[in-house]
Amino acid sequence: MGDSRIVAKRFGENLRRLREKADLSQEEMGFRSGLHRTEIGILERGERLPRMDTMLKLGAALGVKFECPLLTGLEWTPGVLQRGSFAQSADPEQDGS
Repeated sequence: MGDSRIVAKRFGENLRRLREKADLSQEEMGFRSGLHRTEIGILERGERLPRMDTMLKLGAALGVKFECPLLTGLEWTPGVLQRGSFAQSADPEQDGS
């Protein structure tokens, strides 16, 4: 196994462990990081190494800070999953009925 495959596999193991520790599904992790859930799975299986911006997004979604002078001033704000709800209109005449 090549060096990059070893790194990708270890990164994937770490990502899965931290995601499960945070009690997040791959779908919610994807939402928070701005990535598709299938990308989370690909990374967790070690099939691909993430780009630097992807690592920042994943770290922010997990609450993991990167301490590196090269990354100073770069950050990602995670998305927040909120359930939708219906609300009754204040004036029934204005709701288009």
